[in-house]
Amino acid sequence: MSNISPIIDSAKQRQFQSFDKVDPLEFVPGADENQIETIILGVYRQVLGNAHVMESERLTSAESQVKGGEISVREFVRQVAYSQLYRSLFFETCPRYRSIELNFKHLLGRAPNDYSETFHHSQILDNGGWCAEIDSYIDSDEYQNNFGENIVPYCRGYETQTGQKLLGFTNMFKLLPSVSTSDKASASDNNSLLNKALIYNNPGGNAPVQDIQALIDRALKPQTTALSIFKSYQNNNTLALQEECSQQEQEIERLQKQLADLQPSAFLGDIALSKFPSSNSNQVCERTFVTGISDSSSLSQTEAQPGDSLSWQRKSDLQKEEIAKLQEKIKDAQRLAVIGNSRMNKWRSRSFSIR
Repeated sequence: MSNISPIIDSAKQRQFQSFDKVDPLEFVPGADENQIETIILGVYRQVLGNAHVMESERLTSAESQVKGGEISVREFVRQVAYSQLYRSLFFETCPRYRSIELNFKHLLGRAPNDYSETFHHSQILDNGGWCAEIDSYIDSDEYQNNFGENIVPYCRGYETQTGQKLLGFTNMFKLLPSVSTSDKASASDNNSLLNKALIYNNPGGNAPVQDIQALIDRALKPQTTALSIFKSYQNNNTLALQEECSQQEQEIERLQKQLADLQPSAFLGDIALSKFPSSNSNQVCERTFVTGISDSSSLSQTEAQPGDSLSWQRKSDLQKEEIAKLQEKIKDAQRLAVIGNSRMNKWRSRSFSIR
């Protein structure tokens, strides 16, 4: 058995050395049809994870644009990654983190370096969707610096590079066990190959060994642990309420200014409506003007204690009520302002006609 291991290790080294013997594919102006066809096939092979592509699955329109010089290699890579074929192979049938690690491999030519990278792209998927996820790789500085507009992406994560983490280097060997491996026929049944390695931040994906004494102390002091968790939750809740109160104060200030801007026109509208006995404008006027711009004076007397989440909650509730009152006043003022502006326009037209 000891004689076989060196042979296996040597074979693994040779499979990655084969990458060094092939220059990256690059589109150059004036390339003939055969060279462009080679570049197109190279994009399919890299982006689709060495999967076989049938003629009916090829993007004939995008290929014609490449051949006509209408789009760059990078844009063709984007079109292939946008395609329903790519989605069906590496998104719709894959768990999220498996899909993300394959996006790294296909579009940047490397494996994720740590869990923060995969988590970041998971957030992009949640907030922007599939196309935003693809764009985040292709529009990145890393893509531009390594491939530019006209180089077909290639696997480069097996190489030692400045600033590269060791975990990213070892992860690449898991994503690419062989140069002939097809991601379409994954032996892992499409499960993530790197999840544990990224979460535990080590190549083997092993949970870190914890101090036995620390585990014993934690088990013997459950109340202290529970209290610590509660305090942590309380602090986080207080910070969230403080941020919410700050945003509410800004909203109140904005609404107050909006109401103040409406008052001159609304005042004229109220005067116009007061000529009609059946109008209820006096009630509207009283609600809009007699009460003033806002009741923020009462809010200013409500001071929340720095570490008291309950007082911050009370302040937040009061400010929500104030925002609702201001919004109602603005609606009333807007109705009156429409009438006031109409009266102003009639007066101006008469003034100009007399002159």
